[in-house]
Parts: sequence; C-alpha cells; structure tokens
Amino acid sequence: MQIIIYLLVSVVLGGLFGYQLRKILVTRKAREAEVLASKILEEANSKKKEVILNAKDEAMKIVSEAKNEENKRREHLTNMEQKLLGKEDVIEKKNQELEQKKQEISKRAEEIDKIKKEIGDIKEQEEQKLIKIAKISKEEAKEILLEKTEKEISGELIKKIRYLEEEAKEKAEERARDIIGTVIERYAADYTAEVTVSTVPIPNDEMKGRIIGREGRNIQAFEKATGVDLIVDDTPEAVVISSFDPVRRQIAKLALEKLIYDGRIHPARIEDVVEKAKKEVNAKIKEAGEHAVLDLGVTGIHPDLIKILGRLKYRTSYGQNVLNHSIEVAKLAEMLAAELGADQAISKKAGLFHDIGKALDQEMGGSHIEIGCSIAKKYGFGEDIIHAMEAHHEGIDPRTIEAIIIKASDAISASRPGARRESLENYIKRLTELENIANSFEGVEKSYAIQAGREVRIIVKPEDIDDLAAIKLSNSIAAKIEKEMAYPGQIKVNVIRETRAVDYAK
Repeated sequence: MQIIIYLLVSVVLGGLFGYQLRKILVTRKAREAEVLASKILEEANSKKKEVILNAKDEAMKIVSEAKNEENKRREHLTNMEQKLLGKEDVIEKKNQELEQKKQEISKRAEEIDKIKKEIGDIKEQEEQKLIKIAKISKEEAKEILLEKTEKEISGELIKKIRYLEEEAKEKAEERARDIIGTVIERYAADYTAEVTVSTVPIPNDEMKGRIIGREGRNIQAFEKATGVDLIVDDTPEAVVISSFDPVRRQIAKLALEKLIYDGRIHPARIEDVVEKAKKEVNAKIKEAGEHAVLDLGVTGIHPDLIKILGRLKYRTSYGQNVLNHSIEVAKLAEMLAAELGADQAISKKAGLFHDIGKALDQEMGGSHIEIGCSIAKKYGFGEDIIHAMEAHHEGIDPRTIEAIIIKASDAISASRPGARRESLENYIKRLTELENIANSFEGVEKSYAIQAGREVRIIVKPEDIDDLAAIKLSNSIAAKIEKEMAYPGQIKVNVIRETRAVDYAK
C-alpha cells in the first residue's frame, strides 16, 4: 500500500516537474523569437531607408537629365528660330532685288518700244523717199525683185528638183524591193494546185458493180444526190469523182467512202449518207474558219461570218486555195504594215477577208468584190477595212496606205511560182455560168455541170414540170446556152423528172 502511495506521489511530482520544465523551455524560445523578430525588423527598417535613399537619388538623376534635355531642346529651337529669321531676311532682300529688276525691265521694254517706233517711222520715211525717187510703189518693187530673183534661180531649181525626184524614185524603188523581199523571205508557204477530180479506193473490183447497181440505179441516185460525175472504168480498185465544185466533190467523196465501208448501197441509203456527209463538211467548214481566225489572232468576228470564211477552204481561184491565199495575204499585209508603220490590225483583218465574196459568188449576183464589201458592211467592218477590200483589184484607186498594202500582198501571194493556173479558173467560170443558165428557168430544183462541161444535168420539180414541159425546158435551156455562151463542141442538156410514190404499212 505504501509502495502504491509512493508511486502515485512520484508520478505527480514527475508531472509537475515536467510541466515546469516545459514552461521554462517555451518561455525561453518565445524570448529568442522576440529577439530574432526585433533583429529582422531592425534590418528591414535599415533596408527600407536605404531603398528610399536610392530611389530619391535615382529620381534626382532623372529630373536632372530631363532638365538638361529640355535645355538642349530650347537651345536647338532658339538656333532654328534664328536661322529662320535669317532666311526671312534673305528672302525679303531677294524680293526687293527682283522688284527692282522688274522695274528696270519694264523701263527697258518701254525704251525698246520707243526705239521700235522710231525705227518704223524712219523706215516709212525712207520708203516714201525711195518711192518718190524711183516713182514705183512698194508692191511693184517687190514684184520686180521677185521676178528678177526667180529668173536667176529658176534654172538651178529645176535641175535640183529633177535630181531630187530621180533620187527619190531610185530610193523608193530600192526601199520597196527591200521591204517586199524581206516580207517574202519571212513568210513562205507550199503550193499544191487544186484539181477537179478525186480518187476513191475500193477493196475490190466487185464493189464497182455494187456502186453501179441494177440497171445503174445506184450510180444515178448518187450522181443526182451529190451533183458530181462518178466515173467507174477499168482503173483497178478505184473509182473517180469528177466535179468543178470542190464542196460537192468533198461531200461525194465522204459519202462514197462511208457507203463502201458500210457495204449497204441502194438509193435510199445513198440519200441518207449524202445528207450526213453534207453535215460533216459543214462542220469542217466551220472548223476551218475558226482555225484561220485563231491562227491570225483576229478577234470580234461574228460566228456566221466565220462559217462564210470557212467555205473558202473548198473554193479555188486559178487553182489556188482561196482560204490559204486569204491567210497568206493577211500575214503578208501584217508584215508590210509593220515595215511601213501602218495599222497592222486593219491590214491583217482586211487581208483575211479581202476575198470573202468568193465564198458566195456562185450563189449571189455581182463580182466577188461587191459581194465581199456588202458582207463586210453587214457585219460592221470599219470604212478603212471595207475600202482596203474594195481596192485590192483595179476597180478603184486606193486612198489609204492599208489599201495599198492589201493590193500588194494580194499580188505577192498570187504571183508566186505555182500559186495559180489561169486555165482552171476559166474552166470553172464556164461551168458555173452553165449551171446559172439552167437555174434561171422556173421549175428547176437543182442543176449540175458534169463531164467537164459537156453535159448539164437538170433535176426538175415533178409537181411543176410534166413530161411535155420537161422536153420544152430542155430545148429552151439549150437555146439559151447557144445564145449566151461560147464553148467548144456540144453540150448535152439532160432534164430529169422523177416521180415517187410513198406509202406506209401500219
């Protein structure tokens, strides 16, 4: 029991001792912390004072520098002001000097006017004295002096003028030769004269019988639909298409090639294929016109006019392809215009369309120049271009340099070796005239000159022309041909009247 009491007393005393000891330690740490905090506060206060002092020093420096900068600017502005004042003084002095000079010039001008007036008075007095002495007027004296001078120098002037004229002619001819030679060298084109026949190859001679057909029905239908003369002779594996009109010949060639390839050859099929061939040729005509315009860089051309231009692909003049000739003339004209300083655009456009009338001269009356000018006016060409087109032959005199250039370019293109054949053009004109005579009669649907002009084949409208009228028509056409045309040998007038009966089984 005592032991327990001792233990309890020991525990209590130990607790009290521990508490006192802990209290003493806490108090000591608190005092140390207070000492440390006071030291920190003292250091912070000292640093604060130091920072404030440094900031004040920096502010003083900035203020000092700003004052120095301001003083410098004031000095600079003062110097500038002094300089401006000095310049104003100089300008004022110069203005005063100019005013003085102006006054001096005005005085001198007045003095000069006075002197001129005095000289004029003296001159008039002298002239009056001379008139009194010579007893002739001023105008008479001038005439006498001029007449005398003219007599003295007239001979020399005439010699000089003649010399200059001869020299100018020689130089002009030499210059013209140089220009034309240069242009011809710059542009070169091959020529192949157009012919009036086309050869179509066939796979074998058996095909000839199919082309002719039973009793010649196929060949008759083909010739009627195309207006050409189809020659089937002993030539191996070939038939010949003959026509003076290259468009008809091309259509016939395409149609015959299609028929041979297809193998079905009969009158109805022939008519269908010929129509398709016509559409293809028309498409090629349009393509040829577009290619010519794009190749030359001519813009703003109406689509219908491009189609008319493309028709020249199948038109020949003295054996020369007219479209190729027109393109060549346009290029030559552009080059000549560049050499001579003329308008290149006008020259090129007029050169391209100068023979456009030849595309329609077989359908319309009048010369190709008249037709071409009317086409140009219809599609809004300028007067300079129309005049150049109109003057490219000997009809009218050219008034502009562009018209002269077109005339020269046309002559250059036509006169090159191998370009043209005179006989072919005369031959085509005769065949065209033969067809025009036949078409002039009423009831004629189509007419074709074939066999090199030895026959004209005329297809009439069966509802307008009966069998008796067909006989009379052939006699009338033959009589008109005899009256109006000159030709060797004889011409066969073949009038064809065909009646078809069509019905449909339903």
